[in-house]
Amino acid sequence: MIDEIDGKILSILQNDARTSNAEIARRLAMAPSAILERIRKLETRGLIDGYEARLNPEALDLGLLAFIYVRADERIGSRVIGDELAAFPEVQEVHHIAGEDCYLLKVRVADTNALSDLLRQRLGPIDAIRSTRTTIVLSTIKETAQIPLPSTVKEDLSDAG
Repeated sequence: MIDEIDGKILSILQNDARTSNAEIARRLAMAPSAILERIRKLETRGLIDGYEARLNPEALDLGLLAFIYVRADERIGSRVIGDELAAFPEVQEVHHIAGEDCYLLKVRVADTNALSDLLRQRLGPIDAIRSTRTTIVLSTIKETAQIPLPSTVKEDLSDAG
């Protein structure tokens, strides 16, 4: 699916999306124009989905992280409730899951009062939701959006960088 050079480019960008094409070219001993062309192809092929800054939730007064399991009355294959849940700004992730529950949400809010408001005033009125179960995170050991790449790509990068 990807060659070794594309893998190295993906690894560099995943570690720091602000790395310039010139810096990537220097690390990989290639021309910046070749790197730019490869990055554009990776974007076109959908391997690079976008670029975003990681914000500090505590600094933005969104220090409470919770996971909410949602059980809903919904036809198999329907995404109506999932799409409705995804529209709430506090909801960072919506996963359609197997098992007794239908969806797993990752939410960030200021505190337990804000979480209670989300559950009661925003999720509660959705008729198709039968129940929710909430787990509040006490501390986070690891949180990343990085995708594991083949170990050979990472090893080669340490030599190149």
